[in-house]
Formats: sequence, C-alpha cells, structure tokens
Amino acid sequence: MEIKLLDATDAERYWKLRLEALKQNPEAFLTSYQDAIKRENPIEQVARNFITEGNFTFGAFDKEELIGVVTLLQESAEKVRHRANIFAMYVTPEKQSLGVGKALMEEAINKAKTIEEIEKINLSVMATNEKAKKLYRKLGFKVYGFEENAFKVNGISYHDEHMVLHLRTGKGNVNLKGENIGFGDH
Repeated sequence: MEIKLLDATDAERYWKLRLEALKQNPEAFLTSYQDAIKRENPIEQVARNFITEGNFTFGAFDKEELIGVVTLLQESAEKVRHRANIFAMYVTPEKQSLGVGKALMEEAINKAKTIEEIEKINLSVMATNEKAKKLYRKLGFKVYGFEENAFKVNGISYHDEHMVLHLRTGKGNVNLKGENIGFGDH
C-alpha cells in the first residue's frame, strides 16, 4: 500500500471512489449521492480542489487502485487559520480493517504538523460509528461535542460527535476560569 497526496491526474479515480462512498455509507457524509451526481463537471471540480491552497487530499493505493481517501482542509479565514478539518474519510469495504484508514489519518496529521499555523484538527463522526471513533481516539482525538439530529437520511436522524486533536498550544492563550471578563454591563 502506498499513501500519496492526490493531484489532478487522480481526480477521476477519486470521483469514482467518492461516489462509491456516498452509495455505501450515505449516513456518513453530508453530501448525498443524488446531489453528487447532479454536479456539473465534477471531475474538473475535484481537480481544482486538489490545487486549492490549504486543501490536502491523500489517497491510499493498492498497486494502481485507489482504495481510500481523506482530506485535510486548513481554514482560510484569518482568525481561524490555526484550525484544520478532516473531511471525506473513506476506505473501500474490501480493504477495511487492514490499517488503511490509520495510515491515511497519520499522513493527514503529519501534514498538519508541518504547517506551523495549524494548532488543532477537528473532525465530525457519526455517533454510532464505533470503528471510526476507536481509530480517532487511538490517534489522540478527543470528543468535544455531541450534535443530536445532525442530519437525516431517508427520514432517519443521525447524531454526530465532534472531535479535536491538539497539535500545539497557541501563543497568548487566555485561560478563563469563571472570572468576570467584562462583556456587557454588570
């Protein structure tokens, strides 16, 4: 297995795997398969995403076959450039439980560590996806929030857990311990 940063030449393979992911696990992704297939020029859009600043999509290959993907996306707004997010994590079913997901996540985390601005990585995971949550916890992620009814698929509500991995502490952190910090009139 080889993990590499995807580029425009991988866009078609990525799109094929993305559609598989949306069909296989519609409850795990915000985008639906139906919405995805309606996109105009989806492969060109994917290729553009691959060259967008702060967007890093990694692929796991078994020989020439793309078997898994994950995207690390650094926030672009000035006040939140210290954050990155993990999106679109997927490993094809036949290759699950073989360490592919762990290898992809480690590559994304290691990339984030090379970007001095990034202090933390956030992700959201379906609350019932125990395999994914176990992997994320092993990698150091901690739950910081729970969202009931995060989204619906075919009338069924799904909950999300929000997780964070702190890579480094920012400069000038303010530790608020219940003091009056001067908001509004008191």
